[in-house]
Amino acid sequence: MTLSLASAARLLEQQGLLREIIRNDHWSLDPQAFDDIEFTSVTYDSRTVDHGTLLFCKGRFKPEYMVAASKAGLACYVAETDYSEHTDAVGLIVDDSRKAMSLLSAEFFGRPQDFLTVVGITGTKGKTTTAYFTQAVLNAWSGGKAALFSSVDNCLDGEHYEESDLTTPESLDAFRMMRTAVDNGMKYLVMEVSSQAYKVHRVHGLTFDVGAFLNISPDHISPIEHPTFEDYFHCKRQIIANSRTLVLGKGCAHSDLIRQDAARAGIAVTETAPREQVMESHNLAIDGDFNYANAAAALAIAHVIGVPDGDPSLNAMDTVRIAGRMEQFHDSHSNTVAIVDYAHNYASVNALLDFVDKRFGADHPHITLVTGSAGNKAYDRRDGIVNAAQSRIDQFVFTTEDSDTEPYLDICRQMQGYVTAPNVESTIIVDRTEAVTWAVDRARERDGRLNVLLLIGKGDERWIKDHNRHVAYEGDDRLIARLFGTQE
Repeated sequence: MTLSLASAARLLEQQGLLREIIRNDHWSLDPQAFDDIEFTSVTYDSRTVDHGTLLFCKGRFKPEYMVAASKAGLACYVAETDYSEHTDAVGLIVDDSRKAMSLLSAEFFGRPQDFLTVVGITGTKGKTTTAYFTQAVLNAWSGGKAALFSSVDNCLDGEHYEESDLTTPESLDAFRMMRTAVDNGMKYLVMEVSSQAYKVHRVHGLTFDVGAFLNISPDHISPIEHPTFEDYFHCKRQIIANSRTLVLGKGCAHSDLIRQDAARAGIAVTETAPREQVMESHNLAIDGDFNYANAAAALAIAHVIGVPDGDPSLNAMDTVRIAGRMEQFHDSHSNTVAIVDYAHNYASVNALLDFVDKRFGADHPHITLVTGSAGNKAYDRRDGIVNAAQSRIDQFVFTTEDSDTEPYLDICRQMQGYVTAPNVESTIIVDRTEAVTWAVDRARERDGRLNVLLLIGKGDERWIKDHNRHVAYEGDDRLIARLFGTQE
């Protein structure tokens, strides 16, 4: 793991990112004009700077951060802005600091991706489940040597899972984690790749040995994410040119364009098998027919990598369960079933209700949906959730999800305003614990009829995000288990 001022400047120059190198009033393109520095650490957090640190200035970086970093011993910074008025450290001034961070972080950590077979999975829905299925198969096939980056958990040793912060980690964190995985003996890495990962260059310069494009439908449309569906789809399509081969979900919308992308990039496309074919040979522990489409993608990925047909490792995904995804709970005091799931947009809520109809429809259940939506982003999800559900359920309970800085009550009122179906009831209970408790109490009052409670959006998350802070929350899964009297 060696990165110096000279080698960093050369790489940035080769990639067409370097504008100039600056120290005080000395400007040059030649790193030899400055004392060479061998970096001992890299960071994008100015509070963690030490002697020998290379600091990446991204996002809302303020000049006062540079002053504090310099006092801590900053060696060099990478930025799109000259901060020489605020520091004596060398500055690598670049056209795009996020692209530079991805490229230089990979080099600092010894290009760990070169020692892994890397699988990248994108799509509007199903990324997490497909990633877990794929990791399970590759783990079984390789004897526990498959790592995982997902929106739920990260696993760097094939065995232990820790909660993740982002669907796709920041580039510096991703390459640091890859290095840990390699040092742990991992041979494979399966990772979710979000549209934001390409929008803000978290995977810039990373080539996937296998890319998977599961499906596409409108999502993440907002001023701070994607202004249009075209932009969202375009960002997701970047995985194609950055993969060595592509697995394409059967029936994926706009598949003709995706195949044209693959042809332009000169890579082969493998279409997944119909989910009905997978249902004939696999019995998944996780509910939902739609998850067989995710299983089909995992099987196709495994086959492309080299796992042969009929290998016992392919059955490893049959026992996969993911906390907070399609988890069922049965009330010990009434005829009530609750399903906890991360469904959060039109497509995923519609798929969830398809499952409810198939599994419980003959019993004509009373269906209550407890839901909120994220604040400050993905505004299209709010009417999407309501429109997917309002003709198929009996009652909405609108409540808190992750607000960021947007008031919870405003989000709930907006969602309630989208309800137009005359026969569906709706209520707002901002406190999520109170909302779930209220829904359980009302279900018990209807004990003569099957009740289905759908708790969506939070899964097993133990926090609710408020003003960029994680506020402790019991989690929908633990909360419903406690209320139902089934908690172990």
